[in-house]
Amino acid sequence: MSKIRRKGAAIVETSRGILVVAGRSKKFILPGGGANKGESRKMAAIRELHEETGLRTKRIKYLFSYVGGKWHTHSGNSVRNHAKVFLINATGKSRPRHEIKYIDFWNPKSKIHITHGTKKVIDKYLIIKNG
Repeated sequence: MSKIRRKGAAIVETSRGILVVAGRSKKFILPGGGANKGESRKMAAIRELHEETGLRTKRIKYLFSYVGGKWHTHSGNSVRNHAKVFLINATGKSRPRHEIKYIDFWNPKSKIHITHGTKKVIDKYLIIKNG
């Protein structure tokens, strides 16, 4: 049985594309992360966006929920992300902070390596946006 990880994820769309972040692996994902005990996934998305990129949230809109595939921690435990995805309008200049080493902007023509789960979330967002 997998442990459930409550997560907030941020879609920040700019003129350059959708903001994505990566650690040392250079596998790009949407900014976001696990919600702390007693913290909503909305607040987790806002907090993680700021911690990872320095950006401040101006407006936030809930988009949809996403259940990710199973993955394993370094200790071998099975985990599954249950994310709420938010569209965030943010201010500031993005720069890598904390565990984030790279920031880039994804668009359909870019050659950035995004994870399978990130691609699924972005595809769902684009369907809603272009509906």
